[in-house]
Amino acid sequence: MGEGRLEAFSDGVIAIIITIMVLEMKVPHGDSIEALAPLIPVFLSYVLSFVYVGIYWNNHHHLLHACTSVNGGILWANLHLLFWLSLLPFVTGWMGENHFAALPSAMYGGVLLASAVAYWLLQRAIVNAQGAESALKTALGGDWKGKISPVLYVGGIVLSCYWNVGGMLLYGLAALLWLVPDRRIERSLHE
Repeated sequence: MGEGRLEAFSDGVIAIIITIMVLEMKVPHGDSIEALAPLIPVFLSYVLSFVYVGIYWNNHHHLLHACTSVNGGILWANLHLLFWLSLLPFVTGWMGENHFAALPSAMYGGVLLASAVAYWLLQRAIVNAQGAESALKTALGGDWKGKISPVLYVGGIVLSCYWNVGGMLLYGLAALLWLVPDRRIERSLHE
């Protein structure tokens, strides 16, 4: 199987994830600006999750373009990533509806952490299939963003239990790290 089919399937799942997240936002009851106020936490959680899904989609695209062939291990690793990403609409809605309460916010961080681990496993599966001298292995290098993100997620999970704003700040900081596109893979493919 080529990486194009895997990418098309993944793109479809990611599009559905975004659709589900936006459909979870309910129309306010009332026509005043005050009717929107209770929806602010829901909207903010949606924005953060939309950014995360966009980051994964962008980096997943580059990752699969560095992939020369797909084997069973890569397929399963990709499904593992999609499983955790598919839980984002649930924890996003739960967190927003409960105004960033401790448990929903910690569970949100848990899904972010599991997604990061799953993405790392997908990278490893591709590198293992292509060999240690592959363009992807070279491009990944030290992968400082990939190493610091799980630390921020764990910190956010713990902090969410005591100070939910602090947890959200750490989740937001991790997203900001990845908003700057990771061009390592793209550069290595064009050299």
